Formats: sequence, structure tokens, C-alpha cells
Amino acid sequence: MSVRVETDKETGVAVVTLDRPERHNAIDLATADELIAAWRGFRFDDSVRAVVITGAGERAFCTGIDRDAEVPQPQSPYSIDDPLVAVGPKANDLWKPVVAAVNGMACGGAFYLIGESEFVVADESATFFDPHTTYGMVSAYETIHLAQRMPFGEVARMALMGTAERTSARRAYETGLVSELTEPGGALAASVRCAETIASYPTEAVQGTVRAVWAAKEAARTQALAHAPQLIALGNLPPERQAELFSARRPDGFRVR
Repeated sequence: MSVRVETDKETGVAVVTLDRPERHNAIDLATADELIAAWRGFRFDDSVRAVVITGAGERAFCTGIDRDAEVPQPQSPYSIDDPLVAVGPKANDLWKPVVAAVNGMACGGAFYLIGESEFVVADESATFFDPHTTYGMVSAYETIHLAQRMPFGEVARMALMGTAERTSARRAYETGLVSELTEPGGALAASVRCAETIASYPTEAVQGTVRAVWAAKEAARTQALAHAPQLIALGNLPPERQAELFSARRPDGFRVR
């Protein structure tokens, strides 16, 4: 199992941990299925009233899709199969509050999870970036999720600068992506404390509030997401060319701002 779920029945808080630290908690197809199963399971588990999503280890929260995952694609430019499109809680119709506890790197497909959480707690060592353009891929779903939380210019810069630049936890806090900063290693504990407080309140009021908050932006988000598959299908380089660019990357070729 690459997704760990720990539930505290007394507090009503479940912690979902991406448990692939040796792969920087990248999501392969099996991990995607486990995440979907976890979110859908929480819909029917009344003992779970709030959820925290995090990543194992110190190096990464999540680095998106596992580059070794084989995802066959239709030939039509108007169709695309995105293995991460349903890995988030809202995509699975879960309206219980979710807090993201971010440690280390969060990049690319990590924003499917961050973007469908209610808010983000990050420790000071966390960094955020979107590598898509560097490797010849369109950043569509990621930028749409980020645009719900950050100013336009910050989203555009993160998406367009690719691997050349990483956004520090401090800058992410200043621009609204992160709601709380902690000492290194403290994001999970702080997130659990928030979740415990939320879980102690009447469930109906909490879930109604979650729905109200999302309703405020749902129309624009839904319209934008509807265009994402075509933008990706038309704009992505062929997989073999992406792989060439990925293999030529320089691990230290970035600056943190």
C-alpha cells in the first residue's frame, strides 16, 4: 500500500499519508486508485469529520505523477486520459474539510491535492513549483487549481518559470497559497490541531460551510477545468521528447524566491 490512512475515532480526524518517500511521494496508477478509494470511503464513514493529507519523509509532500507510470492516450487531440484528474477529495464528492500539511517539495500534480483542500499548512522548508513547461507539457489543471488561491501574476510566474524557480514557503504564505507556516517538521502536527478543532464542531454546519465556500468559485473553476484536456492534448510534446527533456534536467538548476 502506498497510501496510509490513520483514523482517530476519538477526535474524528483521519490522516492520509502518501507513503512513497523513495519516489518523493510521486503518484503512480496504484497510488491514484488508493487515494480515490480513501476519499470515497470517507463519504460513508461518519466517524471521520475532518481529514489531513500529507507526504511521508522530509524531502517531499508530493511530486505529481510518477514518471515511470505508463498511461496510454487516445489518438484524438480532443481526448486525454489524465490519471490524476480524480485523486482529490472534491473530484470524489467528499465535502468533509481537508487540510494539506506540506513538507519539502510540492510540485506538478501535487496541486490536484492542494487545490482541492480547504487550506494549506506548510513548514518553512517547503517549496512549490510547476515543472510542466520545462518538459514540454501544458500546465492546465495545476494552474487552474492555483488560480483559485493565488494572484494571477504569481500563478503565471510559477507555471511559466518551470524548474528554474521554486517558490519558498514564506512567499507562498505571502501570496495566499499557504495559510500557516510552521517550524521545519511541524506542518503535520499543526494541521492535525486545526482538523481536530474543526471536527469538534457540528458536522452539518461544517460541511455546509465547506460547500458554501466552494460554491463561491465553483462555476469559474468548472468551466476552466472543462477546457484543460484539449489544451493538454494539443500543447504537449510527444512522450519520448518529454522524456529526453526530463533526463537532461539539472537537479540544482533552480533558485528559490
